[in-house]
Amino acid sequence: MFYKTTRSLPPMPVLNDENRYKLLKLLHDNPDMNQRQIASALGLSLGKANFCLKALVEKGLVKVGNFSRSPNKKAYVYLLTLRGIEEKAKVTFEFLEQKQKEYVLLKEEIDLLKDEAKKLH
Repeated sequence: MFYKTTRSLPPMPVLNDENRYKLLKLLHDNPDMNQRQIASALGLSLGKANFCLKALVEKGLVKVGNFSRSPNKKAYVYLLTLRGIEEKAKVTFEFLEQKQKEYVLLKEEIDLLKDEAKKLH
């Protein structure tokens, strides 16, 4: 028996900034990867990778085309559009800024631990 809950769960983000950056970079560097390879490279399920790729196409960030020279005519190529390249640049800077903040906080924590360790010796 299935029970319907009256409480709704908060929406889960499909792509956080890190995954969005990694996906756009992966597509830019490897436009001929198939969805299974993309999912594996990003640690996503195949369904989530498919959903994310469709979202990027709908937003006009990625264009999908067929490989004309491929023996597998179902093979696709995922090309970043001009808008996709601009988005990749934007998320690259945002991701870098986020990682730099994390680095500063981590360095401060390491310095505190070093001071504490010195006091214990």
